[in-house]
Amino acid sequence: MMDHLANTEINSQRIAAVESCFGASGQPLALPGRVLLGEGILTKECRKKPKPRIFFLFNDILVYGSIILNKRKYNSQHIIPLEDVTLETLPDTLQMKNRWMIKTSKKSFVVSAASLTERKEWISHLEECIKHLLSKTGRQPCREPAAPWIPDKATDICMRCTHTKFSTLTRRHHCRKCGFVVCADCSRQRFLMPRLSPKPLRVCNLCYRQLLAEKKKEAEADRRQTEPIPSAMQGYEPSSGDESDKSDDDRAEHWPADSEFYTSQVSWSSFHS
Repeated sequence: MMDHLANTEINSQRIAAVESCFGASGQPLALPGRVLLGEGILTKECRKKPKPRIFFLFNDILVYGSIILNKRKYNSQHIIPLEDVTLETLPDTLQMKNRWMIKTSKKSFVVSAASLTERKEWISHLEECIKHLLSKTGRQPCREPAAPWIPDKATDICMRCTHTKFSTLTRRHHCRKCGFVVCADCSRQRFLMPRLSPKPLRVCNLCYRQLLAEKKKEAEADRRQTEPIPSAMQGYEPSSGDESDKSDDDRAEHWPADSEFYTSQVSWSSFHS
């Protein structure tokens, strides 16, 4: 079906109509072999509150944006390569039903459909496109998706220290590594995560220590790989003591495996330890 529609006039017209709705603020979407397969409005769980967003499914990308005037004008265009997408079905909440998560290496977020049937259709079409694209390119699915941000209203207190109460004067912040809602004191550090941004990003204290430990471990592994292998004919050289004299404080801390807020059955209040 995709190959059959690729070079048709109706496909070109549909893609041109989408480009027109985004106007100058959007990127060009027409490419050889690209097919627009479907579109629809989904509710996206944003930081402040759930908001309707228009989504367009192509055979190689997923495009979404804010609705200014339905079928007429959209803005805030986002383009997600499908080869970077994995999906996860989520349970209903009191506020949101028919939910699932769209996960990528740069950003993950939760959406919901108007009905269970609509959710099944979206997920089915997405999975079919992703499978076709991965088999065509030979790439592997995304193995380390970005953490989704927990909505602001999910908590009135810091999810790390569990002491600080948020108010008009005490702002909420989000850790870019785990997505938790944290206070300023629990997220003063910045860390460079190249797959998310070329600039250092705000992270909570717990994730910062974990990231430092991982970085130290990787540096040690790289150092060992570049070290020359001593010859058996060389004379004995006494150890400098750098390795044997390391104190417990110098060793990398071993933190528990990351727990996912959206899939874990554990209350968020237990994540601060």
